[in-house]
Amino acid sequence: MSDILDNWGERITSIVGTMWAAVAFTVLAIISLPAALATGDAVIIVAWVAQTFLQLVLLPIIMVGQNVQSRKTERRDNETHAAVMAAHRETQQILAEIHAARSTRAK
Repeated sequence: MSDILDNWGERITSIVGTMWAAVAFTVLAIISLPAALATGDAVIIVAWVAQTFLQLVLLPIIMVGQNVQSRKTERRDNETHAAVMAAHRETQQILAEIHAARSTRAK
């Protein structure tokens, strides 16, 4: 059951964390804007902005930003790993050459 819920959560997150979701939520939020403005009540208008617009629209945008940052971090980590492994191979080669030179001198 846990795996099913995890899969659902992952699927929903991958859908909500897109700019398409942000656009859809913007349209959904804008639909209720005329009703909020028609009240003329500042509290209702502020509540609409905070509770309807910001929450609906910013969530997917923040998720998209996090996904972009995550991909950049992963790419940088892979580049760093490749550089470290190359340096390690060079160090191993240098050590092997030093060891071979010492062995030759010892004879």
